[in-house]
Amino acid sequence: MIGPGRLILVVGPSGAGKDTIIDGAKVACAGNPGIVFPRRIVTRKASSAEDHDTLDDATFYRVVQNGGLAFWWQAHGLKYGLPAQIDDDIRAGRTVICNVSRGIVAELRARYTHVDVVLVTAPVAILAARLAVRARGSDGSLEQRLKRSDAFAVFRANHTITNDGSQTDAVRHLLSIIEL
Repeated sequence: MIGPGRLILVVGPSGAGKDTIIDGAKVACAGNPGIVFPRRIVTRKASSAEDHDTLDDATFYRVVQNGGLAFWWQAHGLKYGLPAQIDDDIRAGRTVICNVSRGIVAELRARYTHVDVVLVTAPVAILAARLAVRARGSDGSLEQRLKRSDAFAVFRANHTITNDGSQTDAVRHLLSIIEL
């Protein structure tokens, strides 16, 4: 198993505010070399709602085959991955925080020594309003996206952030988890 550092996995339904909360924590931790926020690699162009590195499918598979990703997954017709460098960060004792699919959590719990899973969620009305503003058609209909959020009701996480108040409070909550 890869350790001794920590892997903090942030999961949750679309529109819950995962990337916004992670971005706020990243700013707050900017001076701490022991905390790492790697950029995700996705086979979709980045947008204001989701900042990441973009690769086409063929290049993504080449990166996988060449060992360039610590892990990767598929969701909603897209491929997502995190750079192999995070394994070195965790071996060096650093804390790595990343947004992942809940579908890969069991695999990562078996691969890394110290894994904390943070579920970021919000009431359905808030999710619907946020998703309507984002209007990213490649993710499917609003109804389908909200239906997928039901699966998180039975998901096992170590921590839960209900993101229905101020962004500052949600970021503070994630920072308190990072500092554990």
